[in-house]
Amino acid sequence: MITVDNKSKVAIYEQIKNQIMELIVVGVLKPHDKLPSIRTLSSDLQLNFNTVKKAFGDLESAGVIYTLAGRGCFVAENALENSEIKQKAVNEFRNGAILAKSSGLTKDDVLKILDEIYDRGGTL
Repeated sequence: MITVDNKSKVAIYEQIKNQIMELIVVGVLKPHDKLPSIRTLSSDLQLNFNTVKKAFGDLESAGVIYTLAGRGCFVAENALENSEIKQKAVNEFRNGAILAKSSGLTKDDVLKILDEIYDRGGTL
């Protein structure tokens, strides 16, 4: 579900945050879904516990996730209303639109795709 690129210029904790936010944006993770434990994720990714803890702490501070003592971390009810997630979606959409235009898709082609996506409720 989550991978890290050790060669990336993006800090590992930021990669984890970004991927969790992306999973929420695309609907893989929904409100109140349980996330893997910090210990499990750090073990699976062979990372320092504190690296994963920082990512989760940042997400919790931003209101994207919440923690229940002894039960774990979960996706917040209003996670998609988070400005950081919305900005990430805007940036990804913009990059996708630039790629579409440079690949020869017309505005009508893109609008048709958007209509298809929104007409089926945003599912992939």
